[in-house]
Amino acid sequence: MENLKIATAQFENRSGDKAYNLETIDNLAGKAAADGAQVIAFHECSVTGYSFARKLDRAQLTELAEIIPDGPSIQKLIEIATRHNIAVLAGLFEKDEEGNLFKAYVCVDKTGLIAKFRKLHPFINGHLTPGNEYVIFNLYGWKCGILICYDNNIVENVRATTLLGADIIFMPHVTMMTPSTRPGAGFADPALWEKRQEDPTSLRLEFDGLKGRAWLMKWLPARAYDNAIYAVFSNPIGMDDDQLKNGCSMILDPFGDIIAECRKLDNDIAIATLTPEKLTQAGGYRYKMARRPELYKDIIGAEHASSQKVVWLT
Repeated sequence: MENLKIATAQFENRSGDKAYNLETIDNLAGKAAADGAQVIAFHECSVTGYSFARKLDRAQLTELAEIIPDGPSIQKLIEIATRHNIAVLAGLFEKDEEGNLFKAYVCVDKTGLIAKFRKLHPFINGHLTPGNEYVIFNLYGWKCGILICYDNNIVENVRATTLLGADIIFMPHVTMMTPSTRPGAGFADPALWEKRQEDPTSLRLEFDGLKGRAWLMKWLPARAYDNAIYAVFSNPIGMDDDQLKNGCSMILDPFGDIIAECRKLDNDIAIATLTPEKLTQAGGYRYKMARRPELYKDIIGAEHASSQKVVWLT
């Protein structure tokens, strides 16, 4: 394994406007490639937009969704990857030949589709079918996995993906700035975004506080540290339908340290160099080796009825 340069991106997507979103992905991928990145990762449903999908009926969502890999958006992503000679990871709604609907995230390069993952815990629209498998794929000699947004809240998903061999886990999100039972959580006022030029301070305070980045820092570094993996977190900035999102796309190393982060109040990329030595230097590597699954395999694998509740949707 050699050093690998990865970019994570943030941008303000437009709901249902694939042409605009793909143009923005194209522009940011070109910028990342010019800066030496070999890979660029975008947020959950970066091709289609996300939060507006909660208002769509089955017919509307089916119209929005695409077959993978033959749909036009995947073909456009492959064209972008080929032109800039960079691997591109992006998300969209998927439909299969039987009419099932999924939340998907793909990795493509100039050779075509490398990997596809279906969100294990979708919730934005009741017509979505949960994915039922993890994915591991190779990028430049590195083993990679994907977990989408809520999937990362279930610590078993991150550990399972790691135990399947992942050195890097791509974590595309549309998150933060929503109400929950957690103290300090809540929506952010869209007026702050509209006034970001004349008052960036108030917006930054909101973005970095408990509604946003401070909450992220409670758990995201632990996912990287506990599993001794590189975590590539991608999140939109600006308005996603009627919700304001705060970006903070970042890359964390196996020590749980942030090694690159988007800090502009705008579309942005951040690039980090991943070095293989950290994968075995970090404490999480030793802790994985010290596991005693005979103590807890029956506990963790016990029958369980999954119940998923998202406070701001109820």
